[in-house]
Amino acid sequence: MLTIKVLGPGCDNCRRVEEVARAAVSAAGVAAEFEKVTDRADFARYNLLATPGLVINEKLVSAGRIPNQVEVMAWVTNALAVA
Repeated sequence: MLTIKVLGPGCDNCRRVEEVARAAVSAAGVAAEFEKVTDRADFARYNLLATPGLVINEKLVSAGRIPNQVEVMAWVTNALAVA
């Protein structure tokens, strides 16, 4: 199972990143656990400089923008191949 974290203060962009990630996971037909990380102190653990951030299996894959579903599906596929 994948672990996906959305890093940010809970803004609209953060919610959009989560929506895109959920849609990508659903389209890929894989199971994932989602977590929202809103504590700015935790952002430093992932070297996040700009929110929103997207972390898949403890690897920061996107920062400061809203990725599209195709990008997230590629990251999910890569994370599954590594796991």
